[in-house]
Amino acid sequence: MVVNVFRDMSPSRQLLFTGFVVVAVFLVVQLLAALMAIPLFGFEQVFQMVTGLNFDDPASMRLLKYLQVWQSAGLFIIPSLVVAWLFHESWTSYLHLRRSPSAVAIIMVLLLTFALNPLVNFTGEINSRMHFPEWMSGLESWMRNAEDTAEKLTKAFLKVENISGLLFNLFMIAVLPALGEELLFRGVIQKLFSRMTQNHHWGIWLSAALFSALHMQFYGFLPRMLLGGIFGYLLVWSDTLWLPVAAHFFNNAAAVILLYLIDKESITPAIEEFGTGPGQWYYAAISLVIGLLLLAAIRRECNSTSPTSGLRHPDY
Repeated sequence: MVVNVFRDMSPSRQLLFTGFVVVAVFLVVQLLAALMAIPLFGFEQVFQMVTGLNFDDPASMRLLKYLQVWQSAGLFIIPSLVVAWLFHESWTSYLHLRRSPSAVAIIMVLLLTFALNPLVNFTGEINSRMHFPEWMSGLESWMRNAEDTAEKLTKAFLKVENISGLLFNLFMIAVLPALGEELLFRGVIQKLFSRMTQNHHWGIWLSAALFSALHMQFYGFLPRMLLGGIFGYLLVWSDTLWLPVAAHFFNNAAAVILLYLIDKESITPAIEEFGTGPGQWYYAAISLVIGLLLLAAIRRECNSTSPTSGLRHPDY
C-alpha cells in the first residue's frame, strides 16, 4: 500500500513531512474559511482584514473569532489526524487517545494548574525583561511589536459582555487549543523528536520549545515552554493524551475566566501579577515546591493505574 511509504520513513523524514502537511492543510482550510466568510460576513468586511485589524469594531472581531476557530482546526487538529493516519495503522493508538486518565489524576492536574500560577508568572516576568545588544535592535523591535499585537488581539478576544460570550471564548481559547495543540505537539511532534534522539526527555523539551516558539510571543517564551514540558511529562507518565489535554484546558480556561472576572470588576487585577512583584520571589519558590510534589503524586497515580505500570511507553 502507498500508505506504508509514510510508515517506513525515518523519524526525521516524518517530522519534515509533518511540517509540510501542517502548512498545506492550514493554507487550504484558511482559503476555504475565507471563501465561506464572504457570504457570512460580506465581501467588504473580509477585504478589510487585508488592510488592517480593527479591534474596536464588533463586526471585525466576530470575523476574527470565526477565522481563529478555523485556524485551530486547520493548523493543529486536521493535520495531526492526517499524519497519525498515514504513520500508523491505528491513528487513535498513535495519538494516545484510547485510554482515559483516572479521576484522581485529573483532579491533581487541576490543582497543579493553580499551584504553578505564581511560578509561571515569575518566569514570565523574567522573560519580559529580555534585551538584545544594540546590533540586534531591529529584531528586538520586531519581537516587541509582535508581542504587543498579540496582546491587543488577546484582550480584544477576551472582552465580552455576557456569559454566552464567555462560553464561546472558553470553546475558542481553551477547548480547541487544548485539543489541537496537544494533538500536534505532544501526540505527533514529541513522539518524533523522542524517536530521533532516542531520549524522551529531549523529545519533551524540544517539542516544548517549538510549541512555545510557534506562538510568536517571544516575551512569554519561558513560561509557555515550561508548561509545554509539563504537558509532555504528563503524556509519558500516563500514556494518554487526555491528561495533558485536561491540563492545557484548565490552564487556558483559568486565564479566560480570570480576565472575564477582572473586566467585570469582580476581582482585583493584582491577581494577574501574583508572584511577579518586588519581593514576591518566595511565592514562586513555594509554587515550585508544591508543583514538584504534585507532579510526583501524579506520576505515582499514573503508574498505579497504567497497564504498563513503571514501564516507559515504547514510543519513548
